[in-house]
Amino acid sequence: MSLPPEDPAPHIARRRRLQDTMRAAGGGIALLPAARPVIRNRDAEYPYRQDSDFLYLTGFPEPEAWLVLIAGDTDRTVLFCRDKNEDRELWEGRSFGPDAALAHFGFDEAYPVERLDDMLPALLLDQPTLFASVLRDARVDECLRRATETARRQSRTGQRPPERQQDLLPLLAEMRLVKDPTEIALMRRAARISAGAHARAMRHARPGMREYEIEAELLYEFRRHGAQSPAYGSIVATGPNACVLHYPAGDAVLRDGHLLLVDAGCEVDGYASDITRTFPVNGRYSGPQRLLYDLTVAAQEAASAATRPGLTWNDGHDAAVRVLAQGMLDAGLLQGSLDGVLESKAYNRFYMHRTGHWLGLDVHDVGDYRMPDAPAGTERPWRELRKGMILTIEPGIYVRPADDVPEEFWNIGIRTEDDALVTDEGCELITRGVPVDAREIEALMRE
Repeated sequence: MSLPPEDPAPHIARRRRLQDTMRAAGGGIALLPAARPVIRNRDAEYPYRQDSDFLYLTGFPEPEAWLVLIAGDTDRTVLFCRDKNEDRELWEGRSFGPDAALAHFGFDEAYPVERLDDMLPALLLDQPTLFASVLRDARVDECLRRATETARRQSRTGQRPPERQQDLLPLLAEMRLVKDPTEIALMRRAARISAGAHARAMRHARPGMREYEIEAELLYEFRRHGAQSPAYGSIVATGPNACVLHYPAGDAVLRDGHLLLVDAGCEVDGYASDITRTFPVNGRYSGPQRLLYDLTVAAQEAASAATRPGLTWNDGHDAAVRVLAQGMLDAGLLQGSLDGVLESKAYNRFYMHRTGHWLGLDVHDVGDYRMPDAPAGTERPWRELRKGMILTIEPGIYVRPADDVPEEFWNIGIRTEDDALVTDEGCELITRGVPVDAREIEALMRE
């Protein structure tokens, strides 16, 4: 049995915030299921990972569970979960059951999941609005179809099921954009562990090793410090492989004179970290490598300076692009003027992705990058940053061989990525437990 949260108060507070939002929309009932187990092959399952929205609201770690929230004159939080079963627990380990779930997770009521079909029709009656992930999950659609049909049979009593539906997931996405203190503490811990793993990779990397050996060092450091899993598939890419944005750790040999790009982060209690460092296999950057490496670091510094309350999501990207584009011109990778390169987006040849993404319970976390509402027929403005948001800042440069590209830059792929917490006056890079300065990286590798 997984451990319950040390304090259910943060999850209780999130449920109350959601109920307040529902009430402001006229009140109603919300329905949210836990994640399903996923088969890896034949009868073997992948390690279970709870649905992020369900985890955010409940902290409850088991499958076959449903959350019902009611917001109105009287609020109710109801969990339906697996009942205790000795035979199943013999194979799968102990589960909470309704009584323990009630005691440890702060719900008003808890029942065996088998009672959901019997109880949900009555819970739906006279609720103004149904909040659910309608048309996104077949389980939800089928469950609501059955419950609504049953509830409609009660129409002779004067009670009716909800007449309006509203998608629940955008409401949760807005809530999850700004992290509370509990979330920030977990993400700081994930950041510390991941930074230590990257430092370990730097210390261990040597010519003749293979990419998967570096991946093994990362995974070892994640688990030995209590992270439950990687937050995503680790990217460990040497030489030309670093120019493939989502290259998985393979069996390529680390060669003297090549760079190694490592994009990896762990997950702690559901919360992700995301770090990228690019360092020389032999412990010393060559001249061309150092030139482009320092360029990405300068671009990250510019983006970090533009990451603060009152500025928008896109300001950091624009700041990074301007630095990168000028650097490409200075290095002879591009020709023309800075304004011309920016207008034509010629830099996309060597920098083709955005400078970051939201980070939280998902490594590419939920939340719109533009303001949700805008007048019809107008482009929605970029979202303004707020204290408590967490995002990555990850400029890069990727140079593939080409006739019009100086040969000394061929097959150099570099990305520098940190996790940024928006603060009152700017941002804090919470993953700087691993160095980013080229000289500091070289010194660490000499250890």
